[in-house]
Amino acid sequence: MKRLFLLFVPAVLALVAVACSGTRGARGSGGDAKTVTSADSLAAATVYFTSDLSPEGLVKVYDALGVPAKGRVAVKISTGESSKSNHLRPELIKDLVQKVGGTLVECNTAYGGNRGTTAKHLKAIEERGYASIADVDIMDAEDEIRLPVSDTTWIKYDIVGEHIRNYDFMINLAHFKGHAMGGFGGVLKNQSIGVASSAGKVYIHTAGKRSSGLIIGSNSQDSFIESMAAAAQAVHDYFKQDGRDIIYINVMNNMSVDCDCDGHPAAPRLKDIGILASTDPVALDQACLDLVFGHEDSEGDDAKPLRERIERLHGTHITAYAEQIGLGTCKYEIVSLD
Repeated sequence: MKRLFLLFVPAVLALVAVACSGTRGARGSGGDAKTVTSADSLAAATVYFTSDLSPEGLVKVYDALGVPAKGRVAVKISTGESSKSNHLRPELIKDLVQKVGGTLVECNTAYGGNRGTTAKHLKAIEERGYASIADVDIMDAEDEIRLPVSDTTWIKYDIVGEHIRNYDFMINLAHFKGHAMGGFGGVLKNQSIGVASSAGKVYIHTAGKRSSGLIIGSNSQDSFIESMAAAAQAVHDYFKQDGRDIIYINVMNNMSVDCDCDGHPAAPRLKDIGILASTDPVALDQACLDLVFGHEDSEGDDAKPLRERIERLHGTHITAYAEQIGLGTCKYEIVSLD
C-alpha cells in the first residue's frame, strides 16, 4: 500500500488549511460552539483510497479499514429520488452488503416526493432494485427517538428513526456529490439528514426552530450546516457506545452538483475519482473536498461547477465545525490501495 501523507495531490496543499479554518460567525451565525478538542493536538486520521469503482473496489476499502462488521449491521445509503438520480446502484454495493449480512437502512423524506411516506419509499426501493440484494428497513416507519447531542448551540437533540436501536454496527455508505442546500453531501450529511426521521430533517434544516412543516431554511446558512455536524456527531456517539461501532465510506462517482434527492439532476461535469474510507467521518469528507478543490480541470473533466456550488453555500464549513466540536479531524493521511 502506498502512503501519501496528508495530501493526495500536491495541488491541494494550500486548500487543506483553507477548508478547515472556518470559524463560527464567518457567515453571520450566532451562539457559542462547544470546543471539545484542539485541532493541533489531533493525530492525522487514515483515509484509504482506491480508484477501482467496482464491487471489488468497495469491498477492498472496507477490508482495509480492519474494523469488521459485527452483530446486526445497518448499511446507510440513499435510495435516490428517481431512477434518474445518481444514487449508488444495487449492483455496485451488493457484494459489500451481502459480505457483512447487512440491512439497507433509510428514513423518509420531509419534502414529499416518492419517498415521503413509508409505503411510497418501499415501492421506490423495490423499483430501484435494492430489495433484491438485501433486507431494507425504513428506520422511522413506526416511530422516532431523540439522541443526545454534545453541541447544543442550535439543536438540543437529534431526532432519528426508532429502528436505529435494532443495529449494533453501521456502515455509512455515502455517495459524494453536490447538494442544493448544504453545498455537498458525503458521510456527514448521510449521517445527519440521512439518519434523521422526517421530523428530524425539518429540525436540522431549521436549526432547531421546529420539527414539522415545510423545509424553508434556517436563520442562517451556517446554523443549518452546524446543526448537521451536531446531528452527525450524535449518531457517531451512539454507535461508539455499548459495544457498537461505525465506519465510513464515500464513493466519488457521478458527481453532479445536485443531490440524489433530486429526481432530475444536472449531468456530472467531473469525471469519477474513486472510493475512500475511514473510521473518521471528518477526515473522510475533508479528503474528498480536497480532491475536488485540488482537481486540475480539463475539457470533459471539470470540477468548477461542483466547487462553485460548495463555495456558494459555504459547504466546507461542516468539516471545520465538526472538527471544532470534536467529531473528528481535518488532518488525514491517504493510503492508496491501488
